[in-house]
Amino acid sequence: MTWTPFYVGDGIPRDVDLGDPPPWRTFPRDPKPERFRPPPRLVEAVNAAIALRRPLLLTGAPGSGKSSVIKQVAAELGFGDPLRWHITSRSTLTDALYRYDALGRIHAQRLTGGFSDDDIAPFLRLGPLGTALLPTERPRALLIDEIDKSDLDLPSDLLDVLEHGEFEVPELARYRQNVVQVRAWGSDDVHPIVKGRVQCDNFPFIVLTSNGERDFPAAFLRRCIRYTMPTPDADSLRRVVEAHFGTGGGPGGSVDALIHAFVARLNAGESLAVDQLLNAVHVLTSARAPEGEAARDVRDLILRELTGA
Repeated sequence: MTWTPFYVGDGIPRDVDLGDPPPWRTFPRDPKPERFRPPPRLVEAVNAAIALRRPLLLTGAPGSGKSSVIKQVAAELGFGDPLRWHITSRSTLTDALYRYDALGRIHAQRLTGGFSDDDIAPFLRLGPLGTALLPTERPRALLIDEIDKSDLDLPSDLLDVLEHGEFEVPELARYRQNVVQVRAWGSDDVHPIVKGRVQCDNFPFIVLTSNGERDFPAAFLRRCIRYTMPTPDADSLRRVVEAHFGTGGGPGGSVDALIHAFVARLNAGESLAVDQLLNAVHVLTSARAPEGEAARDVRDLILRELTGA
């Protein structure tokens, strides 16, 4: 029960059964890593990155499953919940390593009348990359999402940290105490930082994703294991649909027609994401799916080409 004309457009209040959301749109989010189906050679690329303790750079179209890789690897190998650093044009290496609230500390000093009770710890928090580089018994997993959205210098800025697995927090290096308990990213856990230095003992499993919108320096590329997500075919998409919907999403009927139409558009050069196909299957193949012209309108809305106006 996924589709009904919830909204009619007459302004009259009504009590409407909204049905169940798609499995991937339930909140709080409940990731299902077993639903991801790795394409050919991706398993080898992941294993090479782990064996060499190198980042894995995944390139592919939006919605091709790049960010799903790390969830499955982390769940399968016991790396814990993946940390995530979402890149924008304003992202900096320092923000990924640690965050320091200097203004908050100054304000606190004024309230307490000076430095006698000054404690820097409440004003520091490690960033996602800094947390991934903490000493741990098992490697942490870190997703650096959409690296091609970054400032041009960020990939080069990352080189030293990725090569040596360590960094310094200058504010702690010159602090009066040698050991400071600093909060980790995404939790209230604290970790001792000695003389301002963080040094990993197990290099994290790092996945960087790129939509292929820019080139990267050779020095950055040689430090990564690189893999390009292939254009999906009908068989691989059918496996994805079955993984999300169960055997009911198998071959035949309207599901198969949607898959083949989707593949034909991909092969014609259109930009479409796999999650658009999943959305279409969820809405258009349910017991209460729209029919006729309404079905065509909904299909066109959901499967609209991504680079079009």
